[in-house]
Amino acid sequence: MAHATVTVDLVVRDLLHEDLAGCAWTGHVPFISAALGRRTAGAVDYLAVCGPSDLPVGVGGVDYSRQADAGWLWQFAVHPAFRSCGVGTLLVRSAEDRIRQRGLSFAELGVEQTNQGARRLYTRLGYEVTREQDEEWDALDAAGRPVRRRAHCVMMRRAL
Repeated sequence: MAHATVTVDLVVRDLLHEDLAGCAWTGHVPFISAALGRRTAGAVDYLAVCGPSDLPVGVGGVDYSRQADAGWLWQFAVHPAFRSCGVGTLLVRSAEDRIRQRGLSFAELGVEQTNQGARRLYTRLGYEVTREQDEEWDALDAAGRPVRRRAHCVMMRRAL
């Protein structure tokens, strides 16, 4: 078996409605679409990390309406083929840059208590646990039907 190291330039840009068809792997397309509608009012930023094909390999949003002094990171996803390659770190740091550009001092997020991989990433990036609480959100079940999901989450915060 041959092995090689390949370097690929990644670009972080605003996610566009035209990108949604290429984001089916996230499982969030209807919710991303709704978030993009809130972007025009300045309530959110929604980012895409793209390779040379300009297809998103990582996506995530920043909601500015949840906390007065912080941007709320949510719906972050990295394509399974690109996990553990630095895409998530690039996405989080780019979202933090957007929050700083708004003049806000903190980034916050919630991660399901059972999602230890994501929690390790956020801890490595300087996020600290502030509390635990149950959260609810809209999701899709395995058949693609809308459901209300509930989970115990660890809330994390980082000073920018």
